[in-house]
Amino acid sequence: MTISTDKKAIAELLNRGVNEVIDRKHLEEKLLSGKQLRVKLGIDPTSPNLHIGRSIPLLKLRDFQNLGHQVVFIVGDFTGVIGDTSDKESERKMLEEEEIEKNMRTYVEQAAKILDIEKAEVQYNSSWLKKLGFGEIGRQANYFSLAEFIARENISKRLKEGNRVSLRELLYPLMQGYDSVMVKADVELGGTDQRFNLLAGRELQKHYDQEPQDILMTNLILGTDGRKMSSSWGNTINLMDEPNDMFGKVMSVPDNLIVTYFEHCTRVPMEQVNVFAKELKAGKINPRDIKMSLALEITKMFWSEQEAQDAKTYFISVFQKKDIPDDMPVAKVAGMMIMEALVESKLAESRTDARRLIEQGGVKVDGKLVKSLDKSVKSGNVIQKGKRFFVRAE
Repeated sequence: MTISTDKKAIAELLNRGVNEVIDRKHLEEKLLSGKQLRVKLGIDPTSPNLHIGRSIPLLKLRDFQNLGHQVVFIVGDFTGVIGDTSDKESERKMLEEEEIEKNMRTYVEQAAKILDIEKAEVQYNSSWLKKLGFGEIGRQANYFSLAEFIARENISKRLKEGNRVSLRELLYPLMQGYDSVMVKADVELGGTDQRFNLLAGRELQKHYDQEPQDILMTNLILGTDGRKMSSSWGNTINLMDEPNDMFGKVMSVPDNLIVTYFEHCTRVPMEQVNVFAKELKAGKINPRDIKMSLALEITKMFWSEQEAQDAKTYFISVFQKKDIPDDMPVAKVAGMMIMEALVESKLAESRTDARRLIEQGGVKVDGKLVKSLDKSVKSGNVIQKGKRFFVRAE
């Protein structure tokens, strides 16, 4: 395979959405040398969906792939069971293998929305981590001190607050680092919250007489509500979201995140992104119009151009012209009270969730805000949750 050494492409690779590169000079020299590199990214299947925050390192992995390098996508089916607390303020519970198995069923399919999966090397880290014994783990652990581990910001904070830190958590960086050894990574990608784990790979590679990998850390982005993106908070844009839903979620992103999303979650040329940034700052353009372009760009990355255009048309019809969609799902909820109808139609996860939605003013029937929990639903009523979710009762 021909390796591209295009300086402009390499400069964008090392700068766009990037927080830190270790060792930048070394990596740049390798990229310019024309040597094919092995570039690794691992993702633990702790939930069924990859969200757009995960697309940032995946897009960066594709950038390496487009330059001709060998990308290695690791599904952390073993590390997912153990649990990484790099981005957590409390201990992450161990997951059952059955849950991991269920979560990762479509992970490769989801990654294939971004990567050329036929040319990618896909690995599952249980194939080597399950084989390790205490002897080998002990030798690996000898390269790290407890002081280094507890110096990490989130771990230090938990200890100061008197919260539990399990010994299991100390082992996670060893496992991620050993992944790098097993796939002989030249480069590893990850978010800024993974810094300690990424550096662990460099140390372990030295132990196994390998050249230490270079590290490229991408920035983290906030979710649709302006908070940290988290599946548990429901503020994610998932790669498997249907086009209409994906488009609508992007349109709900706070205006101050528009440029950040363009830079990190698309490959619109940075020259154009910088123009958007200047126009927004100068107040020369309506943020809604730029966000419409963002939503179209993101949606067509994961679906087709036509499906993205259809989603845009749908959004304008429903949310700007206040029309009710013709193709909404139908639920057999006529005669039920509103809370039961919300649960039965899947608009709410539970009665408690339904009550919360109503009390917070998030539910309408036929365009009128529901204020009473005693509201009954009739056949033909249109039940609306928030701005994007509709169900017709029958």
